[in-house]
Amino acid sequence: MIGFIGLGVMGRPMAQHLVATGQKVFLHRIKPESQFLVDQGGIAVDSARDVAAKAEIIVLMLPDTPDVEHVLFGSNGVAEGLTEGKLVIDMSSISPVATKTFAQRLRAKGVGYLDAPVSGGEVGARNAALTIMCGGSDEDFTRALPLLEKMGKAITHVGANGDGQTAKVANQIIVGLTIGAVAEALTFAQKAGADIGKVRQALMGGFASSRILEVHGQRMIDKTFDPGFRIRLHRKDLSLAADAAKAMDLALPATALTQQLMNAAVGLGLGDKDHSALIEVFGALSGAKD
Repeated sequence: MIGFIGLGVMGRPMAQHLVATGQKVFLHRIKPESQFLVDQGGIAVDSARDVAAKAEIIVLMLPDTPDVEHVLFGSNGVAEGLTEGKLVIDMSSISPVATKTFAQRLRAKGVGYLDAPVSGGEVGARNAALTIMCGGSDEDFTRALPLLEKMGKAITHVGANGDGQTAKVANQIIVGLTIGAVAEALTFAQKAGADIGKVRQALMGGFASSRILEVHGQRMIDKTFDPGFRIRLHRKDLSLAADAAKAMDLALPATALTQQLMNAAVGLGLGDKDHSALIEVFGALSGAKD
């Protein structure tokens, strides 16, 4: 029996894959946009505590570190319904430091904990093609793997608790900087008067080719910025990188610049647009907007 908490843009299709296995899947906070999960066989319950009490494995897919902490340890939270031998899989993207603390608190109750953040966006979630980066014991990873394989394809056991979240932060640094690079290059081409669609086509044949140039570059050209992955959430992930860098006395100058560009995007009202909308910031700065 499985529990799933966090039925947002990513969580809904992830939970749907689990419901499709025919197992009992207990769901909390059903809203109109997630009612289809109940129609397909999911079971709605009243609280996170009820989810944990009924399920053997509880999956979380929540926006940020405080959300995970509240759902786990708040009133009527997951921790109140857990008993020894159960497993929590947190697939949210949150602080690696907080993750280690959460894992310690649950292990003290005899409960397993796996941090398993994902990459691949809504498309990857819908296609069960997510990249999943896991931190936890070998035992917990082995136990979780059959469920993870229902939601993703590239699944890596990185190391101990917190290491999955560290890998996800590293992923978000690369993705954020690459989106910024593609946005800057296409803005340059546009300002120079070139056909940016043909520029992208040319670049796809060379060393500059990337999945981000392919997918997000086309979104930038078409100005189709429905999320996807929201700028506001990507900015949060870069804040996690900045906080960790500060704790380690580590310089991440390019990450800091991209974070500031995302701050500007939120200031321009783009926070709930897909992160490919970062190109609108370059347009605003350069006067290259249509």
